[in-house]
Amino acid sequence: MTKYLRFRHCRGLALLFVLLWTLCKTGSGQIHYSVQEELDKGSFVGNISKNLGLEPWELAERGVRIISRGRTQLFALNLRSGSLVTASRIDREELCAQSALCLVKFNVLVEDKLKIFEVEIEIKDINDNAPDFLAEKLEIKIGELAAPGTRFPLKTAFDPDVGMNSLQNYHLRPNDYFSLTVKHVSDGTKYPELVLERALDREQKKVHQLVLIASDGGNPVHSGNLYIQVIVLDANDNPPVFTQSEYQLSIQENLPVGTTLLTVNATDPDEGFNAQVSYILDKMPGKVAEIFYLNSVTGDISILKSLDYEDAMFYEIKIEAQDGPGLLSRAKILVTVLDVNDNAPEVTITSVTESVPEEATAGREIALINVHDRDSGQNGQVTVFVLGNVPFNLEKSIDQYYRLVTARSLDREQVSEYNITLRATDGGSPPLSTNIHITLHVADINDNPPAFSQASYSAYIPENNPRGASIFCVTAQDPDSIQNAHITFALTEDTIQGAPLSTYVSINSDTGVLYALRSFDYEQVRDLKLLVTASDSGDPPLSSNVSLSIFVLDQNDNAPEILYPALPTDGSTGVELAPRSAEPGYLVTKVVAVDRDSGQNAWLSYRLLKASEPGLFTVGLHTGEVRTARALMDRDALKQSLVVAVQDHGQPPLSATVTLTVAVADNIPDVLADLGSIRTATDPDDSDLTLYLVVAVAAVSCIFLAFVIVLLGLRLRRWHSSRLLQAAGVGLAGVPATHFVGVDGVRTFLQTYSQEVSLRADSRESHVIFPQPNYADTLLSGESCGKSESFLVSQDLLETKGDPNLLEVGLFLYWNIKKNSYASVTSSGQYIVNEGNMCFSLGKAPDGIARISRSLSYFLKL
Repeated sequence: MTKYLRFRHCRGLALLFVLLWTLCKTGSGQIHYSVQEELDKGSFVGNISKNLGLEPWELAERGVRIISRGRTQLFALNLRSGSLVTASRIDREELCAQSALCLVKFNVLVEDKLKIFEVEIEIKDINDNAPDFLAEKLEIKIGELAAPGTRFPLKTAFDPDVGMNSLQNYHLRPNDYFSLTVKHVSDGTKYPELVLERALDREQKKVHQLVLIASDGGNPVHSGNLYIQVIVLDANDNPPVFTQSEYQLSIQENLPVGTTLLTVNATDPDEGFNAQVSYILDKMPGKVAEIFYLNSVTGDISILKSLDYEDAMFYEIKIEAQDGPGLLSRAKILVTVLDVNDNAPEVTITSVTESVPEEATAGREIALINVHDRDSGQNGQVTVFVLGNVPFNLEKSIDQYYRLVTARSLDREQVSEYNITLRATDGGSPPLSTNIHITLHVADINDNPPAFSQASYSAYIPENNPRGASIFCVTAQDPDSIQNAHITFALTEDTIQGAPLSTYVSINSDTGVLYALRSFDYEQVRDLKLLVTASDSGDPPLSSNVSLSIFVLDQNDNAPEILYPALPTDGSTGVELAPRSAEPGYLVTKVVAVDRDSGQNAWLSYRLLKASEPGLFTVGLHTGEVRTARALMDRDALKQSLVVAVQDHGQPPLSATVTLTVAVADNIPDVLADLGSIRTATDPDDSDLTLYLVVAVAAVSCIFLAFVIVLLGLRLRRWHSSRLLQAAGVGLAGVPATHFVGVDGVRTFLQTYSQEVSLRADSRESHVIFPQPNYADTLLSGESCGKSESFLVSQDLLETKGDPNLLEVGLFLYWNIKKNSYASVTSSGQYIVNEGNMCFSLGKAPDGIARISRSLSYFLKL
């Protein structure tokens, strides 16, 4: 109880001492405190906020925290009070063993300023450990012949405290036979020895009970007791003696466990039981008893666990030799551990760059490495080199640091990633080595333009394609990476037939697919020349161009177009004239057609699809000529209706039809007498037209004078135009009409089939002329028409349905025909119908027979 009260009193003084003792921060940035061990958790150590120049509330705001180095954190920050406190109970003996000075160092980080302060705390020892004998009892056997003054070594006590708190002295409780003396050695160790003060008498007392007290110098003083039992023996007055007081040996660290290192020997000159020696390993605190084993009978010292030069290079082993009665002697064994090459070099990457641009020049630093070998001497000499044929070198820096640098510039397109292997080898025998791997990515720069797979491209697309149809796909490759390899496609702006190229085609900027923005027509656009640009997304971007030719393929999308006979716009049917005297093979007319397609799609063939009298007419397969198949007879109908089909050779074939009306007669009066019955399909508006006719006849007398004046002006203009056409028509005479004739050529050919209507200014007579192919338009001479002058009326006037002028001319013409006017044929082949001062000419056909045009058919329909 007294010991406990003294301990509490000591702790109170210690706490008071801590509260009064702090050391402020030194000029070098180090803060020093001292604190006693065994304080309760949360005990005050020092005012850290004051030493840092901060207020307590600023600790949390500025992110002040403790950074410890790999050990249990012994201290903590009290963010309320701004003080440094203990995080747990601190045992100085556990931290520093018997070191005279016990320091704990750690760093305090002020995070917002990235400033580190070094804190050093001295752990003060308190007398919390009493001296302790490892054994509570000791038995000593002493012969009764032992002379007074004989010394008997005793067990030493151990106190883990330091300084005055450690073991200071020994004393023996008073008795009549023994006293105590303490032997001091050079290292400060105290060895207690029991001194026989007077001779023993076994017959008087066989056993003596002694108490050895070991005490420290603390306040209060702590002590430990060793109870000694002295057994008095007969005549054992010689302790064992070692052959050497100190043994020295050197061993390699890689000796296997169980190897015998040394055999110690001690002899005792006594005999019998008094001479039986046993060996004891002095089990002082430390690792000696864990590593070495001493056979108590043989004195063999062996290894219990593996040695490691890097952990300990030297061991001091204390041994004792004790005889049967208990006399003992001591010796030391000094063991030196020799290094062997059992540690491979250690390679640490201090700093490394994960990627380097390919434009980097030689000498670009990649990594900084440190090498270390825990072995010593030659075993610890390390060389480092780069394995493989890679463009990197190692350069020596300071101490054991090396720099990994590039040996030349890199090219990512050749090698995008390097797996660099560094090997560190020591100088041992055999040498040990360590490999370390560094992965280095070569960062791309935009040094390669996109490249097309071909120098030029050709694509084909059929006409009439749907809008948005895919035409073609161009591809390009860029050996760069990421954005530098991201390719976009574009078309160089151009115009086609005056329209922007962008209205014809477009290109997907990502895929390179071209799309048609319109449906192509082969007859309008047959090919397109494009320039495609491929650009990457680098900075600056690189690009390349390639030409692309798109050819439009013809499709059979145009039906044949019949140019002659032209389809009337007024619903009437064109009339062709065939004389009854015509021989077989007589050319009645010719169907002329063209096809806007090309090639086989424009190859036309003609056939007779339907005839009112089969076998009477034939149509040339390739010429379109309508000829008589046999001689015409009187029984043949005056009106013959033919349906001619024109078909191309496309897939599928397209065709067009035209209906021809052929009038069969030998003379014009017969034709005129019967033409009234030749009509097209019945028009439901005929009654209305008849009403118009009656109204027009009633109004003729009123407007005749004004009409004649208008016709006079038109006639003069038409006469002038006919003179020009006559000159042009001479050059076209004799040009054969073939099947493959152009549209413009056919139209020029058909211009000779113009129609003319003339009225005389001094009478009510009309003059109608129907020129034939290959003949120029001419005016009637004065001899053939009673020397009356003719006036021209434009063809549009005759072809416009419902035109009053056309109606009036038709009325006059129809009226004269109905009055059985006479007709005659001139020497030039012109067929003339005369009625008083009015005449009209039907012109001449290629074989001299007059024919009737579609304008006359219109009049007759009325």
